[in-house]
Amino acid sequence: MTDRKRILTGIRPTGALHLGHYAGALENWVRLQHDYECYFLIADYQVSDYADDIPRVREAVWEVALDWLAVGLDPEGSAFVIESLVPEHAELATLLGWFLPVSMLERNPTLKAEMAAMENPEDGSTERKSVPVAFYTYPVMQVANILMPRAHLVPVGEDQLPHIELTRETARRFNRRFKEVFPEPEALVGRVPRLVGIDGNAKMSKSRGNTIDLKDDAETVARKVRAMYGGPPRAANEPGRCDENPIFLYLRAFDPDTGGLAELEREYETRGVPNKVLKDRLTKVLNDLLDPFRERRAYYQARMRLVRDALASGSERMRRIARETMDMVHDALDLNYLEKY
Repeated sequence: MTDRKRILTGIRPTGALHLGHYAGALENWVRLQHDYECYFLIADYQVSDYADDIPRVREAVWEVALDWLAVGLDPEGSAFVIESLVPEHAELATLLGWFLPVSMLERNPTLKAEMAAMENPEDGSTERKSVPVAFYTYPVMQVANILMPRAHLVPVGEDQLPHIELTRETARRFNRRFKEVFPEPEALVGRVPRLVGIDGNAKMSKSRGNTIDLKDDAETVARKVRAMYGGPPRAANEPGRCDENPIFLYLRAFDPDTGGLAELEREYETRGVPNKVLKDRLTKVLNDLLDPFRERRAYYQARMRLVRDALASGSERMRRIARETMDMVHDALDLNYLEKY
């Protein structure tokens, strides 16, 4: 038995992962994986907004696992878990739903924003989607995900903080009303809480086509950076404000030469620097970052059996913990009906 504290965190399988995922989450996961007992979840129960495109979800499960391996997550030391292979998640979500008032879900700002985006799509589509019940209640499933391994720490992006607070409140309510079963997990936000899209939009998302993916080859990265929004219009050598130019946000996130970057920022704001110079620097920085990821991804892509084994063994490890947790929950709720006689 390990005496390390536990981490649960995860990603919905809707497509390949991008730099926003790395800066906001994966970088932290890699750093923490040797100090905690980690469960990394592919949350396939939570893709009701993609229910009309199941092949995309199936493919994305493998894409996510490959990206995790590419960035350096170790499936020997941590568990790669497919949510639906641990059906106890659905059971715990059902039981917790008995005690969570609708008002707690309705005040969640992330849920509100995502429901509005579904009903009023930003991709130019004129088709309005109705919100399925599973999408409305997915915060309950997220709570169940975190509480299932009795996690102590949840590395998340800034936009997920309301979900962690809902989880903490749920744990407090359950423990107080029944028995002490669940720790109150703490949130840990990544070094870069939010990375803007390459089009300057506040959110990087696949649906907007404004991402740089972890699996992009060098030429794709160069092409995307060349097309990147570079702040308000200005002449090539006209001074500008670094905070208004997303290129600097990316350089601050990924450029290891902090001294050289500080000097570049001073020059940009006093004498001006052409965006082409900035983009050339960013292209090199990003390709230097992604090169080892590409190498590891290619290794596993040629050996998909290893990816399958990682998902199977990790899901089974979580299943064992889930059975323990559900035994504790059944006992706390006095649901062991057959033990009466």
